[in-house]
Amino acid sequence: MDYDLKITGGTLVDGTGAPSRRADVAVRDGRIVAVGDCPGTAARTLDADGAIVTPGFVDLHCHYDGQVSWDETLSPSAAHGVTTCVIGNCGVGFAPAHTRDRARLIALMEGVEDIPGAALAEGLQWSWESFPEYLDAIAAKPRSIDVLSQVPHDALRVYVMGDRAVAKSVATDDDIVRMRTIVREALLAGAAGFSTGRSDNHRAATGEETPASESEAKELAGIAQAFEGLAHGVVQAVSDFDMALGPEHFDAEFDVLERMAEGAAGHPLSISLMQRDMEPDQWRRILARVEAADARGVPMRVQVAPRALGVLIGLEATFHPFIGFPSYKAIAHLSLADRVAAMRDPAFKARLLTESSEKLAGDGSAIPPLVDVLLARLEMVALRLFRLGARPEYEPRLEQSLYAEAQASGRPTLDVVYDALLAHDGHELLYFPLYNYTEFSLDNVRAMLGHPLSLVGLSDGGAHVGTVCDSSYATFAMMHWARDRAEGRIAIEELVKKMAHDTARFIGLRDRGTVEVGQRADLNVIDLEKLSLHRPRMAADLPAGGKRLVQDATGYRATLVAGQVIVENDQMTAARPGTLVRMGQATANMNL
Repeated sequence: MDYDLKITGGTLVDGTGAPSRRADVAVRDGRIVAVGDCPGTAARTLDADGAIVTPGFVDLHCHYDGQVSWDETLSPSAAHGVTTCVIGNCGVGFAPAHTRDRARLIALMEGVEDIPGAALAEGLQWSWESFPEYLDAIAAKPRSIDVLSQVPHDALRVYVMGDRAVAKSVATDDDIVRMRTIVREALLAGAAGFSTGRSDNHRAATGEETPASESEAKELAGIAQAFEGLAHGVVQAVSDFDMALGPEHFDAEFDVLERMAEGAAGHPLSISLMQRDMEPDQWRRILARVEAADARGVPMRVQVAPRALGVLIGLEATFHPFIGFPSYKAIAHLSLADRVAAMRDPAFKARLLTESSEKLAGDGSAIPPLVDVLLARLEMVALRLFRLGARPEYEPRLEQSLYAEAQASGRPTLDVVYDALLAHDGHELLYFPLYNYTEFSLDNVRAMLGHPLSLVGLSDGGAHVGTVCDSSYATFAMMHWARDRAEGRIAIEELVKKMAHDTARFIGLRDRGTVEVGQRADLNVIDLEKLSLHRPRMAADLPAGGKRLVQDATGYRATLVAGQVIVENDQMTAARPGTLVRMGQATANMNL
C-alpha cells in the first residue's frame, strides 16, 4: 500500500486561512504525505464526501491535571475535535508536590475548579514529587489525544514556601530563586510554560484564598526569568483586575502582569478575556493595554471563549435554587426519580414555596454565594435564566428567559423556576450565562474573536464538572459562528485557523495545526450540516463514584491523532495514539 490511510472526497479547510477546496489527504506513519489528488492505494479509506476536513483543534485551557491519572480518553474534549490539550492553567495543579501537601493541593483544585475532592483523592496516583516526574507519569499512560502541561504557580509556591505560601505573604529573594530554578528545570524537561491565578473568585475548598493570588510583581517577574534563553515556553494568567476594589485599580493590576511578561524575555503571555457585568467595558481596557504592550515588543494575547461563560443549574447539577430549602433537604438523599415524584406533589410544592432557604455550608466553593444571589435577586437573575433544551441554545433571547415566561403567565418567578427544573423528568438544565452576556447577545464575543491578538480558548475541560460543560466550545463555534448565526458569521477558513493553527503556534507547536505535507496527521472529518450538540448529561464515571457533566455531539465522522482514528461516527474508538508532548531542548543553559 502507498498509504496507511486516505481521506477522499472532502472539502479541505486546511488551517492556513486559505480558501476551502476539494482535496484528498493521504497519511503514512502518522504524518500527512500528500494533499490533493493523492494517487495510490491505502490500507484504509475514509469517505469525506459532503464533509469538511480540518486539522485537529488545539485547546489551550484545560484542567485535566488530575484526570490524566485515570482517564485515557480525556473526554469530553476528544469528542469535540480536540486532538491536543494544554493543562496546568490558572496556577492550580498537582506538581511539584511534597507528600505532606497533597491534600492541600486537592483542596485547591476542588475549590478553584469544582472537581470533587473525593474523586481526586482516589484517582490521583501520586507517583511523583518533582515536575519532571509528573511529566513522566503523564507520558507513561496511553491516551487518545496529546497533552502539554504548564507549571502551576500555586503548587510551586506551596512546594517552596510551605506554610508561608498563603495569600498576601511575600516571597523572599531565596524563595524566588528556588521557584525560578524549579520552573527552569520543568521547562527543560518539556513543560509548556508557567501559569498563575489572580482572581478573587478563586478559593480553596477550605475557603482560603489561593496561595499565589496576591503575589507581588517582583515574584512573578523573577519566576518568569526562567524562560530566558529558551526557544519555547508561554505564560498564562487569569485575573479579575481587582474589580472588587474598583476600576481605578485596573492599571495597577495590569502593570503586575506586564512586569511578569517583561520578565519572560519575549515569551508570550495570554490573559483570559471576558465581559463582566460589573464593569461591562473592562474587556476593552484589557485589549487596549494588550495592544500597547504587544506594540512595544512585550508579546501578549487574550484567550476568548466563543460563547458566554455560565453555569448549568439542575436537580442533577451541583446546585439549584432550592437546595437550601428545608423541604428539599429532606428529600435530597433520594434518587432523581424519587425527588421528581415528591416535587410533583402539589402539597409538597405549595409547602416548599412558602419556605426560605437555610444557610448553606460555606465550603469555599462558589455554590453558597451563587444560591444566595439566585434567591436574593431572583427577579433580576431570572432575566438571564433559560431552559437549555434538548438541542442547547447558547444565544437565547431575553423573551425566552424564565422571567419573561413568569411575566407572560402571571405566575411568581420562583414557581416557574420550580416547574422548569422538573421538565424532562428532572433532567432539564437551566442556563445562567454569567459573563459575555450583558447585552443578551454574543455581539461582543464576536468582536473579541475577531481581534488580531485573540486566541480561542477557555474551555476549562475537566473543571467545574457539576456546573459547566464548555469543553464542547469547538463544536459550538463551528455550528454557531460558521454556519448558523444570521449576522456576524465567521468564515469557516478563519475560524479553523484560529482553533488549530493559531493555538498550536502560540503554544509552540509547529508540527500540527494545518493540513499540509509533513504535518502530523491530527485531523477532523466533520459533516458540518449535521453537526449538533446534545443536552449535557450527568455521567457517574469519576473515581469514588463522582459525577460530572459531559456533552455529546453529532457530526464527527472521524477524528484522527497521529494518523489513528480516535473518534468514528461520533463514538470513541479503542485507539490510544496520544502522548505527552515535551517542549524544548534538553541542553539549554541551566545558569540562573
